Amino acid sequence: MPLSKDENVLLALKSELEFLEKGSYREPLVWRSTLIFEDSPICAAGGDGCADASGCLLRRFVPTECQECQVPCRHIPLNDKGETVDSLYRMGTHEELEAALRSWLQAKIKELGG
Repeated sequence: MPLSKDENVLLALKSELEFLEKGSYREPLVWRSTLIFEDSPICAAGGDGCADASGCLLRRFVPTECQECQVPCRHIPLNDKGETVDSLYRMGTHEELEAALRSWLQAKIKELGG
């Protein structure tokens, strides 16, 4: 029997948390830093932008006003302060970004019953 949409999202979030915990975001690519969400297994576009976001499992977490942004997943609120991947790229440290992402992933996994 095929997985429900929530089950697919739950598996993707668990995969993302594992990717984060392995330190994969600390390993730079050949020509640039690794990008949160975009360079991970969760990205339906495979890091090639969000031209076709129909397969994006993260889209449900993107605020309505950010759905048409170039990279919508960068605008997912990760905590109560409203910090996002985008805002933490600009004003935070990599450690702060990873900590916020870890907490957000753990909360969403728990919320989805994982």
